Amino acid sequence: MSAHSEQPAGGTGAGAAGDRGALLGRLRIDAHERDAPAQGAGAALWRRWPVRVAALLVLLALGLVGWWIGRGPNVEVQLATAVVASPAQGPAAVLQASGYVTARRQATVSAQITGTLREVLIEEGEHVRAGQVLARLDDSALQASLAQARAQLASAQALAVQLEAQLAQARRDTQRAQDLIDRQLVSKQALETAQTQQATLAAQLQSQQRQVAVAEAAVNGAQVQLDYCTVRAPFAGVIVAKAAQAGEIISPISAGGGFTRTGVGTIVDMDSLEIEVDVNESYINRVQPQQPAQALLDAYPDWNIPAHVIAIIPTADRNKATVKVRVGLDQKDPRILPDMGVRVSFLESKPANGAALAPVPGVLVPSSAVVSVGGADGGEPAGSVVYEVVDGRAHARTVTPGQVYGALQSVTGIDAGMRVVRAPPPNLKDGARVTIGADAR
Repeated sequence: MSAHSEQPAGGTGAGAAGDRGALLGRLRIDAHERDAPAQGAGAALWRRWPVRVAALLVLLALGLVGWWIGRGPNVEVQLATAVVASPAQGPAAVLQASGYVTARRQATVSAQITGTLREVLIEEGEHVRAGQVLARLDDSALQASLAQARAQLASAQALAVQLEAQLAQARRDTQRAQDLIDRQLVSKQALETAQTQQATLAAQLQSQQRQVAVAEAAVNGAQVQLDYCTVRAPFAGVIVAKAAQAGEIISPISAGGGFTRTGVGTIVDMDSLEIEVDVNESYINRVQPQQPAQALLDAYPDWNIPAHVIAIIPTADRNKATVKVRVGLDQKDPRILPDMGVRVSFLESKPANGAALAPVPGVLVPSSAVVSVGGADGGEPAGSVVYEVVDGRAHARTVTPGQVYGALQSVTGIDAGMRVVRAPPPNLKDGARVTIGADAR
């Protein structure tokens, strides 16, 4: 019984040991199987890293583009300083109007006859004197006509001389016949014949003298026609346009259509320059003849030109509801050119008896620094701003415009000493980066 009882116990121990070995075998990880997952994860990571790098580069490029757009291009500007207005700033402007420089004496010079230009002796910008030759036409035909007229005059004068000699002889014959009649040596008929011959020759001579006068007139006419071939300056001035070249046909009536020039050039008397402005008829009562004014050319916004009102044209434009006003320039300068844009400030009269001028509110800035914003486009409400420059950027500051004093204008809403942009360019926006150019004040 004891042997029988031991055998199952020994068999049971061997089976348990085998089961534990099998279980441990299943838990053991093979080296090949251990490396396989790691290799698969590495391959997946190797396949994904180009995509991540490309995405990073795209984000970096978008960031650079956004930075560049936010940076914006630099706008070159000129600066001016807002200054405190003094009571003695001068008379204020009661009205402003825009217009153009015009010339009272301006002419397009042409020939009085149709002909071919042989030479043109002018260029744009050239100063010419009164009577100076500007161009010459081909005069060969007119030279021949003049020579023919002179030959006819010479022939008529020669015939007149011949008749004068014959008349002198007839007078002598008549005198001899009268002497013979007194001595009763010839009949009275001989005397009558001599007198008839004398009267006939006298009439012929008188007729021929009229022919000589006609021939002289023909010569003068041919000379005038020949002189028309020379185009001269009617007055002293500056050539502002050259309209024709040598070899072209010129005609005062444009006989050849598009192939014929009607003028050689345009001459302007610079001493006759003045300003014409259109004033709204609602404010024309503020303008009087001889009223002082100041002109400001668009080309030279810092140059005040003293002026005065010449006349108010006594008619209104019903389409524009304006009245034209002529303004004279008190200073002549070569920089003032015809058709330049100009802004005219009509000034109030200075106080009489040395009365003090009223104080000027706010600060003074160049009139060109004040710009209008908003309004008709349906966006922001209309207003006026100046652009202050701080740390290289322009910032819009809302102001209230006041009186105009020549090239300066009083404004409220900013402080004295502020650096503002003079004549802001159209592309200048709030917050834009600026480059400071020439400075003033």
